[in-house]
This record gives sequence, structure tokens and C-alpha cells, in this order.
Amino acid sequence: MSETDRTHKLKIVALAFAFWTVLALSYAASSVLGSISEGRPETWFRPLSWNLIDFYLWMALTPLVSWLGQVGAQSWRRFCAVHIPCSVLLAAAQSAVMLCLFFAWCGPNPKGNVLTLTDLLHNEGVYKFHLSLLTYWIMLVVLRGLASWRSLRDERVRNAQLETRLAQSQLQVLRMQLQPHFLFNTLNAISALTIADPAQAKLMIARLSDFLRLTLEERHAQQVPLSREMQFLESYLGIQKVRFQDRLVTHVDVGDSGHAMVPSLILQPLVENALRHGLLAKTDGGALHIVARRIDDDLHLSVEDDGLGLPPTGPVEGVGLSNTRERLQAMFGDKARMDLSRRASGGTRVELRFPFVAESSS
Repeated sequence: MSETDRTHKLKIVALAFAFWTVLALSYAASSVLGSISEGRPETWFRPLSWNLIDFYLWMALTPLVSWLGQVGAQSWRRFCAVHIPCSVLLAAAQSAVMLCLFFAWCGPNPKGNVLTLTDLLHNEGVYKFHLSLLTYWIMLVVLRGLASWRSLRDERVRNAQLETRLAQSQLQVLRMQLQPHFLFNTLNAISALTIADPAQAKLMIARLSDFLRLTLEERHAQQVPLSREMQFLESYLGIQKVRFQDRLVTHVDVGDSGHAMVPSLILQPLVENALRHGLLAKTDGGALHIVARRIDDDLHLSVEDDGLGLPPTGPVEGVGLSNTRERLQAMFGDKARMDLSRRASGGTRVELRFPFVAESSS
């Protein structure tokens, strides 16, 4: 048994002991106050001792009642078959033990007559049996209620764990989907440069190697600091600048948001989309703006280009954009948004918004 389990069991025993002790004290106080109101003051010793013995005996029977509750929990028929006879037997046994103790303890009654066990059973037996029977059923209801509550709590914990694992699996699949998508596009570009410009192809391969090394270092991280994400992006843009040469100008402004946590590789597909569909077809090249700002409790990330803009039929989301939208939905639910729109001065703007979470200092 682990130390945690041992501590948990000790807490349960301590709580049970405290519960039955408080119950005995309340019954003893009621008996003493009743005697005082009737004009026959009584000391605390006898009623307190009697009630402590009575309720501690029920405390000792609690594990048995709990086990019987589990045995009879499968169906109502089994419940009645187990608890009706067991309640009668346990109530009778508990009553008999307490009455025998009372008989041995009291001896002669206050009038000086000899108190026989038969007289005691006749006068107190029915009342004590009824009280014991009622105690059994109250204990059973409380114990089954606690068992049901624990079962429901454990089920909720299991469901939460399963949902977390499912979400992590979905995020991992979505994240892994980006790597071959990006890799194939980059390898195609390298292939095109191999014959036309071998030196540029070699440089592109070297920068691709640097980018893959960075992503592999964080392959298990679903979220990284924005400053780390910008390192990924700078490495990726280094590959693309080989491809675009002097036709690509980038502007990056993250302000004081570098410590914010963001989904890993969240910006790369947005930048790739801007380059492929907005700037690649422009003969004179263009500019790419990447901005991060904290607004209230949200982090806003935007990627803008001054390229060809959205088609007249409206935006079409490919693998990169749809992947980004699904990742945001899986991680933040309705608290995240992705908006794709035309810029007034030409080009396209993609803005992400999700809760701002600062990087942990640990």
C-alpha cells in the first residue's frame, strides 16, 4: 500500500470516528438535558458511556454494512433479498449485545428490585431493536450515497482523462500533418532549383536541415513561447528567402508578447499560404507583415501580405489553413477565432485570436 493510500484510509477512519463520537455526544446531551427538564438531574458519565459504546459498535459494523451494500447493489430483487434479513439480524444482534451490557452494568434498578434480563428485554427490547433497525437503514443509505458519489466522481475523472488523451491525439495528428505538407512543398522547390541554381538549392537544403532540427527539438510540445515560435518562423523564412531572393521583404513585430504561449508551428502554415498564394506569382515580389499583440485577455496574431489577394469567388482553405482552424478549435474551443479577409490596400490578412497565457517561470 502506498503512502498516499495509507494517508487516505487514515483520514476516512478519523472522519468516521469523529462522526460517531459527535453523534454519541449529541444523544448523551439530549438525555442529560431531558433529565434536568424532568427535575431529576443526571451526571454525564452513564449516558455518555452508554451512547459511546452503542455508536462505536455501529462504527465497527460499518465495513460489514458497506460490503452488504455492494453485494446487494446489482438489482432491486437482490437488494431486498440481502438487506431485509441482514438488517433484521444485525439489528437484533446489536440490540442484544447492548442490552446485555446494560443489564451487566446497571444491576438492581432504582427501586431496589432485581432487574432481570427478561424484564429488560420486555421493556427495552422492542425500542432498542427499532432504533438499531433504523440505524442500519440510515447507514446503508448514506454509504450507498457515498459510493455512488465516488463512482460518479471517478467516472468523470476517467472521462476527462479520455477526452484529454483524445484531444492530445487529435492535436498530434494535426501537427504531424503539417510536417509532410511543408516538407513536400519545400522539396519540390529544391528540386526546381537543383538544375537552375545548384548553389541556391544547397543553401535551401542547409536551411531546411536547420528548420527540421528546431521542430524535432519541440516535437512533443503542443505549445511553445511565442519567442520560440518566431525562431521556427525565422528558420522557415530563411528557406523561402533563398527561393524568393530579393523579392521578399518581411516585417516582424511581437512587441512585449514574446513570453506568450502559442500552439507550436501555428504561424508557419499561415506564412506559407501567404507566400504561395499571394506573393509567389508577383513578379516584383512583396512584403509580409507578422504582428503579435495582447488585447485584454487575448493574444492576437496576424499575418498580412500585399500579394494578389483572395479570389473573387471567396477564400478557399487548403490543408494549412484548415489544419490551423482545427488545432485552435481543439485547444481553445469557442475561445479562439481565425479570420481570413481582404486588405483594403490589396493582399490578404489572416488573424488568430485565442486566450493569452504567459510562459511559466518554472
